Parts: sequence; structure tokens; C-alpha cells
Amino acid sequence: MLACNETAALLRGWDDILIICHENPDGDALGSLFGLVRGLRSMGKRADWYCASPVPEKFAYLAQGVENTGLTPAHVLTVDVADQKLLGDAWEKSGGKIDLAIDHHGTHKAFAPARWVEPESAATAEMIWLLLKELGADLSREAADAVYTGIATDTGCFRFRNTTGRTLRLAAEAMEAGARAGELNRHLFETKSLAYFLAERHMLESMELFCGGKAAMVLLPQSFYAETGAREDEADAAVGQLRQIEGVLVGITIKERPNGEIKASLRTNPPVNASAICERLGGGGHAGAAGCTLAGMDMAQARETMKAACQAYLAEWEEANG
Repeated sequence: MLACNETAALLRGWDDILIICHENPDGDALGSLFGLVRGLRSMGKRADWYCASPVPEKFAYLAQGVENTGLTPAHVLTVDVADQKLLGDAWEKSGGKIDLAIDHHGTHKAFAPARWVEPESAATAEMIWLLLKELGADLSREAADAVYTGIATDTGCFRFRNTTGRTLRLAAEAMEAGARAGELNRHLFETKSLAYFLAERHMLESMELFCGGKAAMVLLPQSFYAETGAREDEADAAVGQLRQIEGVLVGITIKERPNGEIKASLRTNPPVNASAICERLGGGGHAGAAGCTLAGMDMAQARETMKAACQAYLAEWEEANG
């Protein structure tokens, strides 16, 4: 396992670098990816990027001015990827060979020979900022915006329990380097489309409570997206409010993807560990946010499977803690 300075030493000796993040990217994945691409290019290195999914409109500003050059990569690294199965078709495009993984997930499954993994980091973007400083890269406003985006989104604008003193200090450093915190916060957290509010209405109308009100679940079939016009990130944001309901410890979303795949996304309040629940079903993530794929199931089966996993976890926790 590498440290920040060792990762920097490795990158100093590389060129023609392809940086990949996970499919269906969030703010941390894209902020880390574009922050690192910009930093490496500022050092005169050739660096391109790839994601198996299109960059969501919400994060389009991160990609502005970072067009790919079509290089043939000599080295491939990933950011914010906990498992190679999250890469989508990027695994094949990389030739099935990743040289370096930079990640902050405690459930990281080793798929690269060189790894820098820091579960104590609230976001991979925290690590990228430290890496850019270690490399002596240009800490431009655009790079600072990217890193700030990653940190802010993975901490819920510094509200989630993964936020640490270091998180706040590094976000402040990004602001001092030019990150437009106020503008970005408004764009990321306070600007919502009509589709978002339609998604929120669907959540309230279809929500199911169980485990004595400790768990809340919403199902999002493909018909939901057609009826509301909501994007997946908008639906996730709306359903993320489930755990704000008094007494709810686990908020669960069961989503049907366009290819028919069923995925579950969990957001939890202490003391519930979302990752521990998802690990029972082959997934993982963080204590407060995790997910899993429910292979070979339809929505009804996924609903019952997820309910059983949550019920078992909560029953075991209550037994262990009186």
C-alpha cells in the first residue's frame, strides 16, 4: 500500500497517463478525475480521461477545457473506484490492466498492483488535493473547483459524519486557491429542476416504512424516469432525504437501470452501517452510504431481499446492544 509521497514519486516517472473513474459518476469521482488530469497537464505531462458513462449535466463545468488528446496510454490509473466491476466498459478499454488505484473506500477490493487507499478520507478528492500539492502541480482555480466539488458532494456540503477537521482544512485550501465555494454550493445543493420535485413527490407517495419505522424504502422502476423526466442523480438526491425522517435509520432506494439491472442504494444514520448491510449482498461502500447490485432479480424480489437484509442487520444490532 502506497502513501501520498510514494504515489507522487510514481507519477513523476510516468507519462501518457489515462485516468478512469467509475461508471455513473458522482461529484467525487469526477472532481478527483478532472482535478488530477488538470494537475498532471500543468506539469507538462500527457494525461487523458475516460468514464464509461457520460458526464452528468450537473457536473459538465468540470470537463470544460479538458478535451482528450487521443493518446495511447502507457499507464492507467483509477480514482474513487472501490471494485473493478464498477468500471463498466473501461476495464476492457484499459486492456484489463490498471497500474494504480487511488481510492477512499474502506471496502476497496485490490485490482491494481499499486494502491493508495485512505478510508479515513471523506472523499477521494481530499487525497487528490494532497497529491497535487506533493507533486508541485499548478493549483489552478479549475483544479480547486474540481477538488472542492468532490469534497462537498461526498460530505453533503460538510453535513455528513465522514467530515473531519482535515476535510474542512483542505476545502478551505481549495477556496484559497480560487474554488468558487458559494457559487458551487448553490449549483450543487440549492438549484433543483422541476423533475427533482416530481421525484420528491413520488418518494412521499410511494415510500414504505418497516422495521418499526427505522427503515424507509422507495422503488424507482424505469417507468418512474419516463413519467417524471428525472435524471438518476436527481432521483438519488430526492430519495436521500428518507433518512431525514425522524426515527428512520436506513433510507433505501431500489433502482431499475435501463438494461434491467437492479441496484440498491442505502443512506443511513448512526449507529447503522450501510456498508455492513450491503456487504451481505455482495456490495459495499461507507458507513453512511453504500450500495449493491441485486443480480437476477426483478423489482419485487429485490424489495423483499433488501427488506430481509435490513431486518436481519437491525435485529442483530439490537440484540448485541440491548
